[in-house]
Amino acid sequence: MVVPRQGRHPGAAAAEPGAGGNAHQQQVTEPRVFVLDRNGLPLQPCTPARARQLLRTGRAVVHRRTPFVIRLRDRNRQESVVQGVQIGVDPGSRYTGISLFTGSDAVSPKPVAEPAVVRAGVFSIEVQHRGNQIREKLTARAALRRGRRSRNLRYRQPRFDNRTRSVGWLAPSLRHRVETTMSWISRLQRWAPVAALHVERVAFDTQLLQDPEIAGRGYQQGTLHGYELREYLLEKWQRKCAYCGVSGVPLNLDHIRPRSRGGSDRASNLTLACISCNQTKGNQPVEVFLAGRPEMLARILAQVRKPLRDAAAVSSTRWALWKSLTVTGLPVHVASGGRTKYNRHRTNTPKSHTLDALHVGVVDEVTGWPVRVLVATATGRGTYTRTRTDRYGFPRLRLPRTKLHHGFQTGDLVRAVVRTGANQGTHVGRVAVRSTGRFNIRTATGLVQGIGHRYVRLLQRGDGWTYSRQPEQQPA
Repeated sequence: MVVPRQGRHPGAAAAEPGAGGNAHQQQVTEPRVFVLDRNGLPLQPCTPARARQLLRTGRAVVHRRTPFVIRLRDRNRQESVVQGVQIGVDPGSRYTGISLFTGSDAVSPKPVAEPAVVRAGVFSIEVQHRGNQIREKLTARAALRRGRRSRNLRYRQPRFDNRTRSVGWLAPSLRHRVETTMSWISRLQRWAPVAALHVERVAFDTQLLQDPEIAGRGYQQGTLHGYELREYLLEKWQRKCAYCGVSGVPLNLDHIRPRSRGGSDRASNLTLACISCNQTKGNQPVEVFLAGRPEMLARILAQVRKPLRDAAAVSSTRWALWKSLTVTGLPVHVASGGRTKYNRHRTNTPKSHTLDALHVGVVDEVTGWPVRVLVATATGRGTYTRTRTDRYGFPRLRLPRTKLHHGFQTGDLVRAVVRTGANQGTHVGRVAVRSTGRFNIRTATGLVQGIGHRYVRLLQRGDGWTYSRQPEQQPA
């Protein structure tokens, strides 16, 4: 196994074998199965056919269902040949791609200073974060606290003055992205012989994304330095109405995307409009208002800047993720997003989160990748709330403090075989338990309600994730 050398420059790869495309034929294969020895130590992942043979002959038992892990009963790690695997991480705001791959040095027919780095993907995971849900819940909590402070309640000792933040503090929604990624890295270390980590350190220049022409003094001072919002808009739109071009008349601030339709108060969503155009437009979308003037519509839409929330989230967590990865004790190699895109174009590979993770770092050739991707969606482990409220905030029902009912807990992966009745059939999915013993099961096709607990069999305890599978992109 070869740990890629980080000192090589992308431009040097043009003279190496594999430049401009793969020397090997890219192919998609079945995802590998994780294998543990009799003591629970990770061995080299095997093919599904080999895993079925080991289970059929009784040499292995099922250790975990999703992801599928088997444990050998007659072999130790010292008796096995372990080549090792590497992990590539493509961090994102909503999705993080994780790819397990094997690396080797291919023998090149041409005399080169360094052999080509060849990778073959063995397992792919797409982690779906719930940072946006956390942010929305925190916003709702802040609104409730703000309303409670304004009521005529008994005096409470203020607590906002004695709250401190440690160095490197991250908001809960951002910390969640780092912790869920690290959770999967630690899991994969338990199931596979990981030898090295490759992570893409994403860094977005948010000022450059807002204004591609920014430079020099303006770059140092920021977009709105020295301007009030109205003065900035007057300067931006040359003190003219954006819709009719009239000048020398009173101008109002107008939302390009109306607030009633989800628009924000950001400067990128504001423009200037005369009173007549402002009243005529009303709360119409700008596409409807300027349907008969496509050139003006295109000019105005060109000023609408893309939202930078996701870019800011990834940029804020890149250092925290890197520091967390270094704690694992494994070699951590860092690469830029431009290098990942360069590698993917050289190997003529389609775009996806997991394929980006496969191309992080120094790589010359990719021979293949798994045909399916395991999608892990963060769902959490329940809530501390003991009541449910109505729209006025009053409790309407109370939840039991006991989470375990009839041997099952909400979030467990189960299989229910119902032979008669309306729910006849086999149902596999996450279970939502009830104290009455009538459970709901969320399957891949929908929700099945009212299944008796005596028909349910446990497959895997809930771990705060829901799992599904989706096809990977095919080779070009």
